[in-house]
Amino acid sequence: MPLWKRNLLVCWFGMFVTGIGMSQIAPVLPLFIRQLGISSSGEINKISGLAFGITYIVSAIFSPVWGYAADKVGRKPMLLRASLGMGVIVFCMGFAPNVYVLIVLRLLQGAITGYSTACTTLIATQTDKEHAGYALGTLSTANVAGSLLGPTIGGFIEDRIGLQPVFFITGALMFVAFLTTLLFVKENFIKEEKKQLRFREIWNSVPEKQLTVVLSVTLFIITFGLYSIEPIVTVYVGKLSSETSHVALIAGLVFSASGLANVISAPRLGRLSDRIGVHKVILFALIAAGVIYIPQAFVTNPWQLMGLRFLLGLTLGGLNPSVNTLIKKITPGHLTGRIFGITISAGYLGVFLGAVMGGQISAAFGIRHVFYITSALLLFNAVWVYFNVYKKLEKQKQ
Repeated sequence: MPLWKRNLLVCWFGMFVTGIGMSQIAPVLPLFIRQLGISSSGEINKISGLAFGITYIVSAIFSPVWGYAADKVGRKPMLLRASLGMGVIVFCMGFAPNVYVLIVLRLLQGAITGYSTACTTLIATQTDKEHAGYALGTLSTANVAGSLLGPTIGGFIEDRIGLQPVFFITGALMFVAFLTTLLFVKENFIKEEKKQLRFREIWNSVPEKQLTVVLSVTLFIITFGLYSIEPIVTVYVGKLSSETSHVALIAGLVFSASGLANVISAPRLGRLSDRIGVHKVILFALIAAGVIYIPQAFVTNPWQLMGLRFLLGLTLGGLNPSVNTLIKKITPGHLTGRIFGITISAGYLGVFLGAVMGGQISAAFGIRHVFYITSALLLFNAVWVYFNVYKKLEKQKQ
């Protein structure tokens, strides 16, 4: 097996598990907070939003730091640090005696992340151009699928054996990711002896600044759209379903439908982007996703919502790998880790603001307005991409 394929396989598993670890708490978080002694539904909603979102906002801050470290000392050390650290922290969440300790652990989880940044940089720098779209497309399914399947896994474990085992099992899986990374990932890393560059110097050396900004904003909007529904999906499913005893599990299945579809479509759309151009796939996927969000506001049962979320996942599968492939093409090799750190931070920021704004919009205007606003954002982004990415790259081809 070629080295890039073996690394891809191990990184896929690791990113999948860490994606689960970042998201498995979503459907069980309100239940766990209630178990820790908070009885008011208003307080539970506020604390749930804080505990969920704080991981991602801290991750957005630290992701460029770990991207820089990956460029300086190698990507494998960053993979080992992140997988082991997250495994220990998530395992400890199961022993949290109160909500304050839980929030602190969620904050630490955000600070120790960096597995996705290091994996993306490793695969981008050690895969030949011919297979870059396929490799990054396949890799992107891991984090997205883990993040979207996490709620189902968490809901299923809670439904069967209780809340605390959700954290213990996820922590153990992360330790397995640490071991597989330690044993099987091989990196041909050559440290470049250059002076430390400030952010301004790094930014000035990026040849396609406008494209980098547009792509970072696109990643932000993609994740904003995906996670705008996460804090409210349990409430929405509760209104749509008569199965009140299994709301957490059904909500997890609804949200995870996108993850399954993403796993199916991302490698195929990655190959397609290698053939027809990543800018075409990005534009089509943004338009399709924006349209599919609208009927989600009009569903009458959870299964209709699940079907539409599956279709949404098929379209979004073309976005992350295409954006990452284009970033790789326009970024100098010695800056890849730092630029991926910045773009991944944009994604984490989208998760945080999506979760927070989704809750705020639903509280102020109703749940259905979350879908309307998200659709408008995606379609606006599609217009922006058309004028600043699609037309520019089409003109360069002529």
